[in-house]
Amino acid sequence: MQSVEFVQINTELKNQVTIDQAWYYKIVPLKIENGVLHFTVSENKKSKDLQSELEIVLGRKVVLEGIDSEKLEQSLMSNYPKVQNNGHLNSSSNETYRLNVNDSNFLETLVKEAKDLHSSDIHIETYSEKCRIRFRVDGVLIDRHKLNKSEYPTLINKIKIAASCDIAEKRMPQDGRIRFKFNNSNLDMRVSILPTLYGEKIVLRLLGSDASHIQIEKLGFSKEELQRYELAVKKPNGIILISGPTGSGKTTTLYATLKVINKPTNNILTIEDPIEYTLDGVNQVQLKEEIGLSYTEALRTFLRQDPDIIMLGEIRDAQTAQMAIRAALTGHLVLSTIHTNSAWGTISRLVDMGIAPYLLASVMNLSVAQRLIRVLCPHCKKQEAFNPIELPKNYQQINMTQHFVSVGCQSCYFTGYKGRKAIYEVINVTRELAELIKTNVTEIDEYLKINKIDKLSENALKLFEEGETSLEEVYPFLISES
Repeated sequence: MQSVEFVQINTELKNQVTIDQAWYYKIVPLKIENGVLHFTVSENKKSKDLQSELEIVLGRKVVLEGIDSEKLEQSLMSNYPKVQNNGHLNSSSNETYRLNVNDSNFLETLVKEAKDLHSSDIHIETYSEKCRIRFRVDGVLIDRHKLNKSEYPTLINKIKIAASCDIAEKRMPQDGRIRFKFNNSNLDMRVSILPTLYGEKIVLRLLGSDASHIQIEKLGFSKEELQRYELAVKKPNGIILISGPTGSGKTTTLYATLKVINKPTNNILTIEDPIEYTLDGVNQVQLKEEIGLSYTEALRTFLRQDPDIIMLGEIRDAQTAQMAIRAALTGHLVLSTIHTNSAWGTISRLVDMGIAPYLLASVMNLSVAQRLIRVLCPHCKKQEAFNPIELPKNYQQINMTQHFVSVGCQSCYFTGYKGRKAIYEVINVTRELAELIKTNVTEIDEYLKINKIDKLSENALKLFEEGETSLEEVYPFLISES
């Protein structure tokens, strides 16, 4: 038996056989050499009869190479995963996804597969000689399907029609929305179409339509951070800002907050782009800039709607920032997000937008920064010896001799990670901090240390020390502080 190491094969090789064929014959493509397709197969299944049958079925010359049955099972699970209704990957599942662009249910099948894999986005893209579909799972893009160039226009038009976009327009970007119904629950998708060199690229963002499962206690706040956060949320007026890059969970934190303060005695208004969840008792407005319904215009109207609490999807410009400050000054609680690298960096960004420091000092209740870190799969993570010299210079004094590394198994789709956890940096604007804001102080590390407020890097390091994540996941946070 040859020593054939387990590898993740590329999309071209993967599409030489269907999921059903791979599992029925228990084969995985290895390589194509001089037009001959090489497969790995369990040593005890390797035979002339199997080789002959595969050559008839596939219509090409085939070579079989023996491999240990356990490694073959791993390779099958990694490259041809089957998904059960509970979303777990399992080789014994009978459910597969037969993707045929000409099938009227093609799009529904694709979306169901993405939903079962807990994917946040579907990327459909074309290049000079190939087309592919990728899913974003736990923040990382993975190849799922390959399409023929001739099939691509059909798929694009199907999505455009479903999203109420113009199928004749191929030169300009377009946006749309699609709603699906699965098992008596709704799934909304935001559709973004972008013209590229070789055709139109589509990204489908899967949006959960129900916020009933979101609980603020389970987001990742430490006990002390949650206490500081809830204290700020209970104030009748002021601004609470959550910062972080796209896809860091800011909107989920906002919805969890709205659930806490959503009471019959409060009038809550939101302006969002898009509306990712629906909340009973909250008046939600979809941003429509093409007809003039911008964040600024919505805020002007909100102030005439007798609001108690206002949520802005994002502070994007100086005009929106000014309106948010005005709303807070007139006795309303304002929640929003902003793109900055740290909680204190939010203050500097607003000052750069033209907000007077003395106004910020009087209305800011809380500034939060958050990120998402992949969590190691509990079924396969492996403990190894650790030398602190692998850490950035500022952190090499920590006392660690062991750490956990990613491995990969059936449960985590052989990625080594399963799910993500939020880390936070929560800064309440106290009287002392308000004075620092007025004087445009840019560094408050000493204040954070004295008041035992952990930064993002410190919370990331805690997850690493506790064995919940790997060094490669936390390293970017540590290096930014070194």
